[in-house]
Amino acid sequence: MNVDPKIQLSLLDLAAMDTELAQLAHRRRTLPEQVELDALERERIERKDAAVGVQISLDDLDRDIRKLEGEVDAVRRREEKDRAALASGAAPAKQLSELQHELGSLERRRGILEDELLEVMEQREASQSDYEHAGANLTQVEDTIVDATRRRDDALADVENAERTRSAQREELAARLPAEVSAMYEKQRERSGIGAALLRGRRCGACRIELDRGEIARIAGTAPDVVVRCSECNAILVRTNESGL
Repeated sequence: MNVDPKIQLSLLDLAAMDTELAQLAHRRRTLPEQVELDALERERIERKDAAVGVQISLDDLDRDIRKLEGEVDAVRRREEKDRAALASGAAPAKQLSELQHELGSLERRRGILEDELLEVMEQREASQSDYEHAGANLTQVEDTIVDATRRRDDALADVENAERTRSAQREELAARLPAEVSAMYEKQRERSGIGAALLRGRRCGACRIELDRGEIARIAGTAPDVVVRCSECNAILVRTNESGL
């Protein structure tokens, strides 16, 4: 294909824009701010899970406290009933003796239950402290996420603005190219990622491979308006003064 050398030079500008757009797309996918935000989101989940775990423990301890308090109250009511019976003296001596024995057993049982209740209440106090600490940690990371999200959004907006600007410039440049030239360029770009590149000395700007001397001699003998391609990657090679031909 024969293409005006000036149009061939435009392919270098088009390739540069495509390279920049590819870099912007890569930057958008790998924003450091997004990486930081993802890490914070994982930490938020971990801290939330920790807070939920402590809350479950608190609920269990509250249930144990209610159960023990109920048992203590039941034992205390039975004690009061036995004491009232003993105080009345109306029961036979044998029954009074049994009541006295039962009252001693109830007092010991109540002491054991009260000790257990105290221990569980102390555990709950410690768990409450853990829950408050977990809640503070969760709030801290959520506040950090708000700031990180703002910075991610700002960085993403910068990339998207650059993409819109460069895409508009690319469309304008591509529209000025002959249809067959544009089609040739796009086909090669779809195939290898780079449609056109500068031939600098003996090196192809697309694949970075040095062409052999025979190939360079062939290209040097080709008219300036003839489209030449890299023998290694098939990219359109654009010749300028830097080509040294």
